[in-house]
Amino acid sequence: MDISVIVPLYNEDESLPELAAWIDRVMQANNFSYEVIFCNDGSTDNSWNVIKELHQKYPDMHGMSFRTNHGKSPALQIGFSMAKGDVVITMDADLQDSPDEIPELYRLITEEGYDVVSGWKKKRYDPLSKTIPTKLFNATARAVSGIHNLHDFNCGLKAYKNAVVKHIELYGDMHRYIPYLAKNAGFGKITEKVVHHQARKYGHTKFGLDRFVNGYLDLITLWFLNKFGLKPMHFFGLVGSFIFIVGFIVVLALGIHKLWALSVGSQAMLIAHSPWFYIALTCMILGSQFFLAGFVGELISRNAPDRNKYDVAEVI
Repeated sequence: MDISVIVPLYNEDESLPELAAWIDRVMQANNFSYEVIFCNDGSTDNSWNVIKELHQKYPDMHGMSFRTNHGKSPALQIGFSMAKGDVVITMDADLQDSPDEIPELYRLITEEGYDVVSGWKKKRYDPLSKTIPTKLFNATARAVSGIHNLHDFNCGLKAYKNAVVKHIELYGDMHRYIPYLAKNAGFGKITEKVVHHQARKYGHTKFGLDRFVNGYLDLITLWFLNKFGLKPMHFFGLVGSFIFIVGFIVVLALGIHKLWALSVGSQAMLIAHSPWFYIALTCMILGSQFFLAGFVGELISRNAPDRNKYDVAEVI
């Protein structure tokens, strides 16, 4: 099979028939063998019934549905596990992503050998309240990830080799960082393509400004897991050792000063009366706790077997 198109959605029943017809038209015009997997993220409207109807009309279009809303990343994770196409393309269901981009995305993967092709909505039809935070977010993501040639990490329109989506794991809100996850998994040939962005035709956006806060927190998490996820002792042990040694040196200095004062017959202040004693004691306690946290982290690091178990109600 040439292409798998993964479409995560939440309450998009109005746009689905038009999107399905558009995708099928592009596929037929280019003689692609394909499948579309609609990933219904617990929609409360008529989306799932629409997907069932589309499956009857277009046998190559399938779907899965969560019982409740889990989020875009879990929806994509299930879609990736179901994908059979040589090239996997993701796009949003709100018609802001154009299926006409599919042939060129496919060509970049199959002919030019890229592992990941990320869309770049260079000209956007979003309000300033969304575009300005997006620019700041993308600048930070480029700096942290080291992928300097991507301008739009959050664009839903992306293409991947099938092997890429089978070797990465999505959870939480990590869908924003799939290129970073792919790079960490050894798929480093990443590029971007300027794609057409359309104004939303139906409904309203399901994401608020809190996604930018969550995005930064997820970026920090991903950076930490990439740097220290397999060896948390390298972080906690280093920090803990440094803090402990600083506290120990201060206590040692206080003790030497006390002994020197006694040896020369000078009046020496009680060590417990010095504020430095309590600062040093606090440092030694914190250092020990960081060090122990490193040991615990080594034991539990990346060993959560139920992290990607979701309650799938039905699969077509």
